[in-house]
Amino acid sequence: MELSVIARIHTDFPQKFGLPRQSGLVKELKGVIRFEEEFRSPDAVRGLEEFSHIWLLWGFSEGFASGHRDGSRPFSPTVRPPRLGGNERVGVFATRSPNRPNPVALSAVRLDRIDADAPGGPLLYVSGIDMTDGTPVYDIKPYLPRTDSIPEAVGGFADRVAGDRLAVVLPDECAAPLSPDQREALTALLRSDPRPSYQRDEDREYGFSYAGFDVRFTVRDGTAFVKSVAPEKQSSS
Repeated sequence: MELSVIARIHTDFPQKFGLPRQSGLVKELKGVIRFEEEFRSPDAVRGLEEFSHIWLLWGFSEGFASGHRDGSRPFSPTVRPPRLGGNERVGVFATRSPNRPNPVALSAVRLDRIDADAPGGPLLYVSGIDMTDGTPVYDIKPYLPRTDSIPEAVGGFADRVAGDRLAVVLPDECAAPLSPDQREALTALLRSDPRPSYQRDEDREYGFSYAGFDVRFTVRDGTAFVKSVAPEKQSSS
C-alpha cells in the first residue's frame, strides 16, 4: 500500500527539539494545513467546519529511524522512551516513539477555522500542534467526542510520568521581538518543560528554533529562565 501526501502542515518549528511530546499539550501552538494541489477542493472539507477537533494522520519527516522492510536496518522491538529517563526499555508498540516499522503518527488538534477562499486554499487553521514545519499529512478525519473519547482509559507509564510543569521567567528585553501570540505560546511551551527527561543539568543552556528565533533558556529550581530570543542567522548560499 502506498500513501499519498494530501497536505503539509506549516508551523513555527523547523526542528523537532522544543516541540511538545504530544498534541494538545500546548494549546497555544498554531499550525496551518495547506493541501497539495490535487486535493485543493473546498468540496473535500465541506461540513468539516461543524467539528471542533480533527485527527491528523501524518508522517515522521525528521529523526525517523525504523527498521526497513528491505533489511537495511533491523527492526528493534524495544525503545527507550525519554519520559522514562532514556534508560528503561519498553516495547515499541507500547510507545509513540518515531522509531517504529512505519513512519506514521496520529494527532488530535483543534480546528480553529477554515479559509476556503485563501490563495491555495482551502486552508485549515489548527492549534495544539506537535509537528515540525512541512510535515506531510496523509489523512484528516473529524474527531468524534462520543466515540473517540474514552473517560475510563488508562494511560500506562505515560500517566505515571506526566505532569512536569515549570514556572517561566521571560524578561521583557527577550520577549520584545515576539508578537503577543508568540510570547504566550513560547511561555506555555516552556511551562511544559521541553527538555529530555534524562537531562536535568541546571548549568546547561538549552536552545531551539521557534518562529524564526533562536530561543535560549536554562532551568533551575523548577523555573525556566529565558536567556535570549534572537533572530536566527540566515545561512549564505
